Amino acid sequence: MLKTLLLLPLLGAGLVLLLPSRRVDLLRHLASIIAAATMLCACLLLLNFDPTSGAIQFYETRPWNPRVGSSLALGVDGVSMPMILLASVLCFVAIVSSTGIRVGAKLYFSLILVLEASLLVVFAARDWSLFYVFWELTLIPLFFLIDRLGGANRHRAALNFVLYTLGGSVFLLIALLLLYDVAPEHSFAMADMAAGSAQLPEKTQLLVFLGLLIGFGVKMPIVPLHGWLPLAHVEAPSPISILLSGILLKMGAYGLIRAAWTLPAAVRALQDWLALLAVISLIYGAVLAWRQTDLKAMIAYSSISHMGIVLLGIATLNEAGLNGALTQMVAHGLAAGLLFLLIGLLYERTHNRELAAYGSLNRLAPRFAVFIVLALLASVGLPGSAGFVAELQVLIGAYGRWGGWLAVVSIGVLISAAYALRAIRGLSTGPERPFAGAPAGVATFADLKNSEMATAALLGVGIVGIGFYPAPLLGVLAWSVARLAQHLGG
Repeated sequence: MLKTLLLLPLLGAGLVLLLPSRRVDLLRHLASIIAAATMLCACLLLLNFDPTSGAIQFYETRPWNPRVGSSLALGVDGVSMPMILLASVLCFVAIVSSTGIRVGAKLYFSLILVLEASLLVVFAARDWSLFYVFWELTLIPLFFLIDRLGGANRHRAALNFVLYTLGGSVFLLIALLLLYDVAPEHSFAMADMAAGSAQLPEKTQLLVFLGLLIGFGVKMPIVPLHGWLPLAHVEAPSPISILLSGILLKMGAYGLIRAAWTLPAAVRALQDWLALLAVISLIYGAVLAWRQTDLKAMIAYSSISHMGIVLLGIATLNEAGLNGALTQMVAHGLAAGLLFLLIGLLYERTHNRELAAYGSLNRLAPRFAVFIVLALLASVGLPGSAGFVAELQVLIGAYGRWGGWLAVVSIGVLISAAYALRAIRGLSTGPERPFAGAPAGVATFADLKNSEMATAALLGVGIVGIGFYPAPLLGVLAWSVARLAQHLGG
């Protein structure tokens, strides 16, 4: 089942390339069917997943390059299972919502499916060489998706994104080669490299972990490694922004969790410094989001703040904090995906992303207004949303480690509430305004269609469902997180 899940998007990409370029609707429908089948396969994988086991499940391995000790090792645990499901859901939403893509549709849909396959392999890989190859492979479709189909400044955004990520990948590769050198029998298997790392002196472990932190920190992104993110988000097509913020950032956090498992002594030594980086990212991202008038830029900067919460949860090294970090990864993926979906649909109708251009959507487009309010409130952790469950656990874990210093985090939370409420006020209240590109004025503005409602509802149900009943998600995480916390000494 796991192999089927990973191969479906690649098969779909091949089928898309066989269709004629002029059949745009057929291309989108085929890509949507493949994405839906992949999502269904991920759900079946979840149903067969045993949440009472912290071991690697669905594990299988085949020699890839025996001379260097690499293998095609795949498996799923409680940490990777939610990420696989989130990736399949967001890729489905991104493809279904790509109704505005008419030029270059064949390239666009095939690249998204290749990107989905790469993401799924990253989350399922149990061999660092396999992980690294597909980590880098995600760059290729993203570069062309931004460079060919992005906004006016797309070339700079695509180049900036690739250079930042490749720069971080150099540190990542060097760190992995150092671990490979001390692994038993020179193997890239994650378990073997973790066993070998224990033989390294603490200073060497620190240097290796710093290399991994830079590589994964660029993708998360951690301040000051975040420079690529705002431009890439603003210039990318809105469905690609769903994937960038919803799941690509989670790749960095996921990799950091795997790095912490590999080098527990280094993480314990840098625990307070990681927390400091987390608080800086949280507050800095919130302040920059507060200052934006472009809705897409606001959500992009807010992602830096929310990933700061994830980093803080990881830095606690205890069960509550790690549970909160992983829950926040899912919660932010759903909320940011919903926000980018809605902003993209607004832009298709009005060709304007400025907050000042909107007003009174509650009267004009009540469906839009309901989902935008839900997504913005969920992003600041309103009780009853997935974000609240996540942030509460992170705060409990962080309080157990740092006590009263946690009050500093409240600054970021307050600023987040300020920009979210400002956006709600600007979008849903105030005077009705005519939109550029709408000849008859605001009266021509269309509310969400049924298909758009379905994709928005899919994400909205996830946000509210986890908020009111988080037990299934926490059950999937429980044993793996408990094992990880014990290994890290938290």
